[in-house]
Amino acid sequence: MANQNPSLMERSINTVIDVFHKNSKMEGDPDTLSQKEFKQMVKKDLANFMKKEKRCDEIINDIMEDLDTNQDKQLSFEEFVMLLAKLVYATHEKMHEGNHPRGNNHSHGSGFGK
Repeated sequence: MANQNPSLMERSINTVIDVFHKNSKMEGDPDTLSQKEFKQMVKKDLANFMKKEKRCDEIINDIMEDLDTNQDKQLSFEEFVMLLAKLVYATHEKMHEGNHPRGNNHSHGSGFGK
């Protein structure tokens, strides 16, 4: 029988989904992020991870354009997940900078969010 209490990973996945839909239902299609919804989400929910980007609407627009693979000016959840994958990877790499080398018994620094 499966554990009834969700793990930290499972709760984190649920949080990602909840944040996406909290923002996507603000206007238009409730299953996609418009440019306005995406900007708002980056500035509020990714403020620490995308510090430089949140100050510049042009950079946010460029990021959205890169993620919008079907070029419909909206981000589906699948397209949005690519941003998260890139942020997770970049944060992991950042955690290995300085005195936190890879290999046996490696450790992690604080990454972008701390």
